[in-house]
Amino acid sequence: MKTEEEPISFETVYEEIKENIKDTDDLLKIKEAYHFALEKHKGMKRLTGEDFITHPLHVARIVNSLNVDATTIIGALLHEVMNNGETTQKELEEKFGSTVATIVDSITKINKLELVDDSESSAIYLRKVLVGLATDVRVLFIKLADRLHNMRTNYAINPKKQKQKAYETMAVLIPIAHRLGINSIKSELEDLCLYYTKPDVYKDILEKLNETQEELKDSLEEMQESITNILTEQGLKFKIKGRVKSVHSIYNKLSNGKKWNEIYDILALRVILETVSDCYLAVGLVHAKYRPIPNRFKDYIAMPKANMYQSLHTTVFGVDGHLFEVQFRTYEMDEFAEKGMASHWSYKEHGTKKVQSIMEQKLEMFRNLIETHEEVDDLAFAKDVTSDMLAEMIYVFTPKGDVMELPRGSTPVDFAYRIHSDVGDKTVGAIVNDTIVPLNHELENNDIVKIKTNPNGSPNKDWLNFVKTSQAKNKIKSYFSKQERAYMTEKGKDILEKELRKRKLSFSDVMSEENIKKILKDLKLKDLDDIYLSIGTLRYTAGFIINLTSDSKADVEDALIEKVNKETKTTANYKNDIIVAGIGDILVNIAKCCKPVKGDEITGFITKGQGITVHKKNCPNIIGKEERMIDVKWNYQNESTYLTDLFIETDNNKNYLSDIIATFTKRNIHIDSFQAREYASNYVYDVTIKVKNKEEVERLILDLEMLSFVSNVNRSK
Repeated sequence: MKTEEEPISFETVYEEIKENIKDTDDLLKIKEAYHFALEKHKGMKRLTGEDFITHPLHVARIVNSLNVDATTIIGALLHEVMNNGETTQKELEEKFGSTVATIVDSITKINKLELVDDSESSAIYLRKVLVGLATDVRVLFIKLADRLHNMRTNYAINPKKQKQKAYETMAVLIPIAHRLGINSIKSELEDLCLYYTKPDVYKDILEKLNETQEELKDSLEEMQESITNILTEQGLKFKIKGRVKSVHSIYNKLSNGKKWNEIYDILALRVILETVSDCYLAVGLVHAKYRPIPNRFKDYIAMPKANMYQSLHTTVFGVDGHLFEVQFRTYEMDEFAEKGMASHWSYKEHGTKKVQSIMEQKLEMFRNLIETHEEVDDLAFAKDVTSDMLAEMIYVFTPKGDVMELPRGSTPVDFAYRIHSDVGDKTVGAIVNDTIVPLNHELENNDIVKIKTNPNGSPNKDWLNFVKTSQAKNKIKSYFSKQERAYMTEKGKDILEKELRKRKLSFSDVMSEENIKKILKDLKLKDLDDIYLSIGTLRYTAGFIINLTSDSKADVEDALIEKVNKETKTTANYKNDIIVAGIGDILVNIAKCCKPVKGDEITGFITKGQGITVHKKNCPNIIGKEERMIDVKWNYQNESTYLTDLFIETDNNKNYLSDIIATFTKRNIHIDSFQAREYASNYVYDVTIKVKNKEEVERLILDLEMLSFVSNVNRSK
């Protein structure tokens, strides 16, 4: 299927964008993004022979057709500049803001992923990681548009690669497009994939359609005219569209055992009306004239599909003995059916409130997942997204009839937290379909759920063993985290008071308003409770806090800081692994807490009696201690090895020690120490390894993640 695309220009695409984006500042940013991409891709060509800039232009056009926001369009125009244009994330952040920079960085990471084989487990894994890397749902919109344009020009790559891309698209991206409800992209990708994976079947169906094209076209026009007359006589306002079903849709019917001459409903009509009541009236009028096929009427308005699709479907005996599938929906439903979650509009019709509610719930799920992404590793985040966004969904109701969308397997506690976190926290019982049920009861489609609350109620840690949604899990964990914080704060206060009594010091004198301000400034803490918390969590000792209020002479650490500040810049010693800014001969150590390796972003920390200790920049042990930090960098001319830790978690309690060690051996990675910890439901392996650089670690982690029994791999933080 060589798709001959019309020549594209920014001017043409920009005119289309202006129909969607009205804000002047946004339009200026879009222009700026185009010219930035044009410069970065200057002189580059695609395999089709076109200038490379045509690809981001096509991707921007596709996402714009979904009625997305300006940020998505800017991200589409820039989505290849980090990969092909040697642009850094920092440069993008300075020019276009952190959101755009993060989106482009995510796309760059995603585009490096490939399906390693055609197994289902491989597809699920890649789908999970892809969605996990998409820290913003707009990344998925751009990725789908990127793949659609690449599939349109798939003819330009070698046949083996063509099939590989098609299989990957079917296994990974089409399910995501379906889950997000973007039918316009999903259906075209399905046809393109069928062409490249089963070209003979595709051509055969197309030829048979072409043979009967004139007959089908005449029948379609006649049926369209007939329905138009029926609805017009009743004063209904509507639009009607006719089409022959897609090649892939017909292929599905053939795959299910039907023969060509048994496929009657190749013809389809779509009637778009103003209100929901008009939809029900219209289907009744059509049934009065044309006999419907029994059991083929589907009411997706009252009960939307899992991806929030809404419409009335019926199949009738129409003109010339043909069967016609006729769909009835409102304009909002039609917009959503084609554009899914990417679409933005205001809901004016009462009947669409159900979809609006589900839409808001799904977007809230994304927001909750994104908010917690910084607190968990990428794979844990990917699991949350997979379970909440790509799982099979059920629809349950409040006693008032409001619909809630939840992953299959959800419980009344998940339902309660979907309503509001306060409802979840105070839940004490549940009634499903007028029957009292336990809180771990699994809900089913169409259940009516009533939550019983108590003003004095609180979450139970046991709930974490059965709740399904990450939203509920995170809210429960957050509650107990706050409880723990309060306990540690009180504990810290008690420790401080005991230390003061031991030293026979007055609390009011030591913790005067002036001294508290000094402590907060020195340690970059927020308030008095933060001081207590830092003691309770053993971040600082009570003695250290008390000493800060005294006028004692600077200690050894302070003297070292003073020396660093006064030292004149000397020539770096390239015999060392670490180059310390402004200092020549000084003791340098690698931090044991985070164990950085060459390639990690690092910073130096001035340590009492030990010179400079090198930490990862994101190491939690140095956060808030900027006054003791100093710039350091790796000496890439040195060839050394470094120790770092890996924590490998399995998904069952079978010991896979030999398999894991074999993975290390395959990569020629030296194991310094190895410890297996057995739990009730799984194993966790703590491994210290010796590597040359970060790239070596990342390759090893990918190998480990591909093992079917491994659920999580983390480096030391």
